[in-house]
Amino acid sequence: MINACRDFVDLAEGHSRRWQRALQYEREQRHHLEETIEQLAKQHNNLERAWREAPSTHPPGPERSGEVDTSDENEDVEFFDAMEDSPAFITVPASNHAQHEHSGGGVNQSMTSSMANDWGQEDSDTSGSYALQQRRGRRSRIPDKPNYSLNLWSIMKNCIGKELSKIPMPVNFNEPLSMLQRLTEDLEYSELLDRAARCVCTLEQMCLVAAFSVSSYSTTVHRIGKPFNPLLGETYELDRLEESGYRSICEQVSHHPPAAAHHVMSQRGWTLWQEITIDSKFRGKYISIMPLGHIHLLFHSSGNHYVWSKVTSTVHNIIVGKLWIDHSGDIEIVNRRTKDTCHLKFSPYSYFSRDVPRKVTGVVADSDGLAHYILSGSWDDKMESAKIVESSRGCVGSEVKQKTVYQTLPPKLLWKKYPLPENAENMHYFSSLALTLNEPEEGVAPTDSRLRPDQRLMEAGLWDEANVHKQRLEERQRLERKRREAQTNIALEEGREVEMYQPLWFEKRLDSETRESSYVYRGGYWEAKEKQDWSQCPSIF
Repeated sequence: MINACRDFVDLAEGHSRRWQRALQYEREQRHHLEETIEQLAKQHNNLERAWREAPSTHPPGPERSGEVDTSDENEDVEFFDAMEDSPAFITVPASNHAQHEHSGGGVNQSMTSSMANDWGQEDSDTSGSYALQQRRGRRSRIPDKPNYSLNLWSIMKNCIGKELSKIPMPVNFNEPLSMLQRLTEDLEYSELLDRAARCVCTLEQMCLVAAFSVSSYSTTVHRIGKPFNPLLGETYELDRLEESGYRSICEQVSHHPPAAAHHVMSQRGWTLWQEITIDSKFRGKYISIMPLGHIHLLFHSSGNHYVWSKVTSTVHNIIVGKLWIDHSGDIEIVNRRTKDTCHLKFSPYSYFSRDVPRKVTGVVADSDGLAHYILSGSWDDKMESAKIVESSRGCVGSEVKQKTVYQTLPPKLLWKKYPLPENAENMHYFSSLALTLNEPEEGVAPTDSRLRPDQRLMEAGLWDEANVHKQRLEERQRLERKRREAQTNIALEEGREVEMYQPLWFEKRLDSETRESSYVYRGGYWEAKEKQDWSQCPSIF
C-alpha cells in the first residue's frame, strides 16, 4: 500500500507539473491577447482622430444628424447585415375617390375628424399634456454632471463574457436613477393609455397601446448611463394621482437573476403590471441587454387585456468611440379578449441603409389576421397610424413580388416625443419626468430608491463618496445572501422546510392562460403609507 501511495504521489506530481506549465502558457496567451486588444484600441482611436481631422473625405451616411458616431460603420456590419430585412409590405396612399368612398361623404368625414380627436392624435393633446407636466411645481433641474476621467479598459478587460449585473462598476458608469425608477419611466406618456381607455373600437385602442409600447424607448436615445442595480427588497413609488391619475409601485423581488415587479393603477380606466428580469452580457465592443418577461395592460370598462414583451437593447462602442444605444427586434402585442394583434418591428441601425434611423413599423390585425392599420415612425420621435383601405399582392416579376401592397388613408399622429429640458446634456439627458423621479419626498417607505445614499451622492456630484457607499451596500448585500444560503443549507441538512425569500408587496401567481408564474401586486403598500406603518420593511440602506 505504501509503495502504491508513492507511485500515486509521483504520478500526481507529474500531472501537476504538466498542468502548471499549461496554466502558465494560458496566462501568457491571455496577457498577449490583452496587449494586442489594447494596441488595436489605440490604433482605432488614432484612426478615428485622423478621420475627424478630414471629415470631407468620408462618404455621407444615413445618420446625418450626428447623434450616432458613424466612424464605427465596420462594427455595425459585424452585428447586422448590410441591408436589414425590408418589411413584408408596401404602403401607398389611397386615391381621392377611394378616400371619399371610404369616408362616405362629408358627414362621415366630420365623424372621422371627430374620431381623430377622440384618439388624441392631434399635436394639441401631446403639447397640452407636456404643458401640464411643466406646471406641476416639481423640480426641473438637478446638479450638472461632473467631468471625471476614467480608464475604461482597465476595468473592462477582465469582464468579457460576464453578466453585466455581476460586474463591480464605479458610479462613473451609472446615472443617478435605479432600475426601478427607469422601469417607472415607461409611464412618461401615460396619457396614451388614458386616450386608449376612451376608445370604443378595439383596433384603434390597439394602435394607441402600440404607440405607448414604443414611447417607452424614446427617453433612451442619449441615455448611455447604467441605472443602479436595486438591492433586494428595494422599492420605488410614484404617486401621480393629482397630476396624471395613477399610482405606481415597484419592488426588487430577486437579486440573482435581477428581477423587478411593477404595478400601476390608474383612475382613468386602466391597470398595468409587469415583472421584468434583465439578462445582460458584455461582449467586448458592445453590451446587450435582454429584458425577459411580459407587460400586461387591462382596460377596466371593456375588459381588453393586452400583453407584450420588450426588445433587445445594445450599447455600442464600449472600448473606443462615442457610446450610442440601439433597440432592435420584434414586439407582438396580443389582445387576449378579442385576439387582435399588432406586430411591431424595430429595425437595427445599419450604416448602409437608406431608411430613417431607429425606424419602427407595424401592422394591426383582427382575430382573423386581416390587417386594418399600418403603423410607422421611429422610437426616438413619433408614431403614426394609417387606416388600410385596400390590400393586394405585388405583381410577379416586379420588385414587390410576394409583398402585400396596402392602400391607406393619410396617416394620423398617435404620439410625439416631448422636447428635452434646457441643459439636459449636462443632466444625464434626463427628460422632464426623469428629473423628478429622484426628488426627495416625505412619507415614502424606508426601502425607497430616493433614500439610497450612493445614488443620492452621485446626483449631488460627490462621486468619490458615492463609490464608497456603493461598495458598502454591495458588500452588505453579498453577506446577507451568504447568510440566507447558509440557513438554507442547515434547513436541508435537518430536513426542515426551506424558507425562501418573500417580497413584501408582491407575490407569485399562476397565469391562467400561459400557466407561467410571475410576481403580481398583493396590495397593502398604499394603506401602509397612509398609516405610516413601515414596521415590516427591512433595513437595506
